[in-house]
Amino acid sequence: MKRYSVFAIAREALRYHEGWERAWRAPQPKAAYDVVIVGAGGHGLATAYYLGKNFGITNVAVIEKGWLGGGNTGRNTTIIRSNYLQDPSAAIYEKARSLYETLSQDLNYNVMFSPRGLLMLAQTHHEVRGYLRTVHANTLQGVATEWIEPAKVKELVPIINIDGPRYPVLGALYQARGGTARHDAVAWGYARACSDMGMDIIQQCEVTGVRSEGGQVTGVETTRGAIACKKLGIVVAGHSGQVAEMAGFRLPVEAVALQALVSEPIKPCMDVVVMANTVHGYMSQSDKGEMVIGGGTDGFNNFTQRGSFQHVEETLRALIETFPIISRLKMLRQWGGIVDMTGDRSPIISKTPLGNCFINCGWGTGGFKAIPGSGWAMAELMAKGHSPLAADFGMERFREGRFIDESVAAGVAH
Repeated sequence: MKRYSVFAIAREALRYHEGWERAWRAPQPKAAYDVVIVGAGGHGLATAYYLGKNFGITNVAVIEKGWLGGGNTGRNTTIIRSNYLQDPSAAIYEKARSLYETLSQDLNYNVMFSPRGLLMLAQTHHEVRGYLRTVHANTLQGVATEWIEPAKVKELVPIINIDGPRYPVLGALYQARGGTARHDAVAWGYARACSDMGMDIIQQCEVTGVRSEGGQVTGVETTRGAIACKKLGIVVAGHSGQVAEMAGFRLPVEAVALQALVSEPIKPCMDVVVMANTVHGYMSQSDKGEMVIGGGTDGFNNFTQRGSFQHVEETLRALIETFPIISRLKMLRQWGGIVDMTGDRSPIISKTPLGNCFINCGWGTGGFKAIPGSGWAMAELMAKGHSPLAADFGMERFREGRFIDESVAAGVAH
């Protein structure tokens, strides 16, 4: 693989850009691999990458029923943060955030990581107490966050209305090194690096069954033939329950749609990410000038990837009071992603009842920010059978009552 650099750009400019290589290969599936990972989204590709980088396991296939990064990885609002209350959550999200810091250099691919800062607005006295508690917890966890007063919020976000009659801004939990990254670029960068290590990324290859013998996984049935493997990783987000059923076990997850939208492009007016959990809306401005806006999940189970007018109304009617400027904007586009929600709104990174079969799911609405840390933990679990980052996120916690209830701690599921 040729390295990307300013010199490569200059060289190809002189050659009319005819010398660029494919970013990743498009091979035919082999009969057998050491590891098969189902799902070529950010989490699946990151798992494959760290299997190769950290453990030298490169006889790997990443199979995807659609196109690479075409699921939730390309359908989110790109927020990155690690200011969680519970220790296991803070550990894995801070690992992810720290890996994002140098991901462009590690992958030799610009993932456009932008640590522009992230504010979580406190708009009730209950939220003030909750976020002060989180600041203290983050200090003990080694996560850099701080509490800021309304005047500082207004300084960081000039377009905000801090005196709203229903939703006044009483302060905010601020993480200066939180921010955003380009979601597609994260998937493409991991895919390019995996392909360079000799791994096979096989698109348009849907899993139709899981093979096992004597309680151990032996391979998968796909629309492109049977593929044998020694270890299987299931990393398919909103379709985790269906693939788990093929492997013979059930998951405590449900699938719902999470919708988002962007406005028409406007001049730069907000250079931080703002989350308002009381009204359940969050917003940032993209490099193209669009206001990227998201909210809560649909209130019913579904597998749609489309938007709805109901979501636009529910999300924007409260945000408009805090950000009056957006009332005059036109919506450019809208979409939905299928998220898998656990009962405690925390992920599952775990061994399964089927031997040598592992699963990574249940990220709900917070999956993008966790991609590098999730891949790191899943790769370690698959290679060594144990990962300190993943230890608390096992499936058995639901049977044992060891919930990691971030939705209760933060008042929001993401």
